[in-house]
Amino acid sequence: MSEAKTVESRPYHHGDLRRALVDAARRLLEAEGPSALSLRAVAREAGVSPAAPYHHFKDKAELLDAVAQEGWDILDTQMMEAKRDADGPHQLTALGIAYVCFARDNPALYRVMYDAARDKEMLPDDVQKNEDSAYCQVRNTMIAQGANPANETHLELATIAAWCAAHGLAEMAGFKQFEHLKEELGGERQFLEAVLEHVGLFTSAHREC
Repeated sequence: MSEAKTVESRPYHHGDLRRALVDAARRLLEAEGPSALSLRAVAREAGVSPAAPYHHFKDKAELLDAVAQEGWDILDTQMMEAKRDADGPHQLTALGIAYVCFARDNPALYRVMYDAARDKEMLPDDVQKNEDSAYCQVRNTMIAQGANPANETHLELATIAAWCAAHGLAEMAGFKQFEHLKEELGGERQFLEAVLEHVGLFTSAHREC
């Protein structure tokens, strides 16, 4: 029996096919990197026929877009939880640290999110329009902490600055030359707090990363 027929005979729920394909793509992404992704490889990982992914994605780019959107959704949720668990004055730092922790824990997914955005020269529309998005959570927290919502240009620049600070820290937090600072400050969490505080846009928080 051919491989295609063997795979096609495996049972799966048609209603869950898109979800199964995105989950399979994420597993391959974290295990082998973006170069290992193809619709055929994802189908094999999900246990469906090679033709099945084409019911939802016309090509690899569309699949990666779906994976990237999954990443943004997870980031939104994790930052929302971090904000909820922090005291008011500490919420902005909690958001920044949640961002860094997400990037650290999901490195391949994090790269795909920004690679997809660069290909389109913009972040997904709902990043700046959905009130529950990570970006809007940063903006709205700044408003809650005293930023003037009427000054839209200043508010947008401040939000971008805070986002870039967390993004830059996510890129650099794992560098070996910072180990002595983590030891001196009492751990990674304290190091992240201290860096964000020195940016001048954040206050301290005390929730474990």
